[in-house]
Amino acid sequence: MKTALVTGATSGIGEAIALKLLDMNYKVYGVARDFEKLTIEDENFIKVELDLSCTKTVNSVISDLNKHTLFDVLVNSAGFGLFGPYEDISVESLEQLIDTNLKAPLIITKLLLKNLKKTKGFIINISSIEAIKNSRFSAAYSATKAGLRHFSLSLFEEVRKSGVKVVSINPDMTKTPFYDELRFSTSKDPLSYITPKCISDTVEYILTAREGTVITDITLRPQIVKIEKKSSKENFC
Repeated sequence: MKTALVTGATSGIGEAIALKLLDMNYKVYGVARDFEKLTIEDENFIKVELDLSCTKTVNSVISDLNKHTLFDVLVNSAGFGLFGPYEDISVESLEQLIDTNLKAPLIITKLLLKNLKKTKGFIINISSIEAIKNSRFSAAYSATKAGLRHFSLSLFEEVRKSGVKVVSINPDMTKTPFYDELRFSTSKDPLSYITPKCISDTVEYILTAREGTVITDITLRPQIVKIEKKSSKENFC
């Protein structure tokens, strides 16, 4: 049985990917801050409680896990959004954003890379459409996702000869709890968003591609652009 590590595995995109991997007969180590809302019930799903914004703990927990487990797939899916005028964002919020969205994936990848070379495995990073476009009120979030995408593309050039596959998935508006704490969300129009299943199906496509063919960068977008504002204010923090 192959083994995967998925961050953000209790909701949204991460949960959909974890379920897909379980369906594909993987053992899945699911990383999350808490598991109160977990809906996955499968003996091959192993809970790993971890706050990714605490990078010292990330180093300790993942290093210990890596001593006893050989991974075939790493999916860095956890992340959160921070949108609004840059000058209004607190330093504390910026640090948490960078630690969760960028530093943690880089650290986890570094810790698992040697063993992923042994399995000729996959590193799949969930970036964002914001990594490849320019948007108002998204400077900080876009920076973390652009950094993650560029890391993915550059790392593939470094490790491709070892057999490791590195992939960046750049989803546009996706109907998930990502927007619960934001002042805007997906529209009710199904043509204006993609779903977590769209992304988990893409992961399956990546993992089952012909040996020797690597999908390094893929963007998923809805047919139309439409959002729903929860507030009349323009500040989207």
